[in-house]
Amino acid sequence: MKRRKVTIPLAGGEILSAVLALPTAGQKGVGVITAHGAGNDMEHPLLVAFSDGLAEAGYPTMRFNFPYKEKGRKTPDRPEKLEEAWEAACRYFSEDSGVELTRIIAAGKSMGGRVASTMVSGQKLPVEGLIFLGYPLHPAGDLSKLRDAHLYRIEIPMLFFAGTKDRLCALETLQMVLAKLKAPWNLDVIEGGDHSFHIPKSMGIPESDVYARILETTVQWLEKTLGACCS
Repeated sequence: MKRRKVTIPLAGGEILSAVLALPTAGQKGVGVITAHGAGNDMEHPLLVAFSDGLAEAGYPTMRFNFPYKEKGRKTPDRPEKLEEAWEAACRYFSEDSGVELTRIIAAGKSMGGRVASTMVSGQKLPVEGLIFLGYPLHPAGDLSKLRDAHLYRIEIPMLFFAGTKDRLCALETLQMVLAKLKAPWNLDVIEGGDHSFHIPKSMGIPESDVYARILETTVQWLEKTLGACCS
């Protein structure tokens, strides 16, 4: 696996930082773009392990920063700006990265995945699968404001990872939402995991093991579910 730092142009002269992780052998035609959550950036350990691990497995990847992180701000950009960044990242990965791709999958931690899913529901993001590294189904501890309406319009395969201690995604509520989706979906539950899949030390499970599990499940999903649906 080899990494390459790149910049992605936006309208108005702005740019986004991104990191390509590319297989050194056995490259597949499916590429994965990963976006970060509201309170972190593309260097979050989960996103680095996820992207690098997929590249080691033969899948080209690209992780990128949203504009507000490029400017050192803590408050996320307005939805339109976040969507613009996703569109630019997808366009760069498919047209300007020099990577030969036949299909693209969108992945995201929390907000990054939610934004991609809203775009897919409105047919504004040309990807063939979605991976949610913790979906923010509702505000912390508040199940009265579900962010689920657009999910029912999605038709491409989806893979959800959810921790049993995630205050932004009550597991039983998520399962009820998934049962009503028309698109193919898979759910992997991380016992004891919070919104970032941190697990209490008392459980004796290293963080690296959790990341390895997420990676293994993703590779299996890409090979089986996505291959069958999008061959």
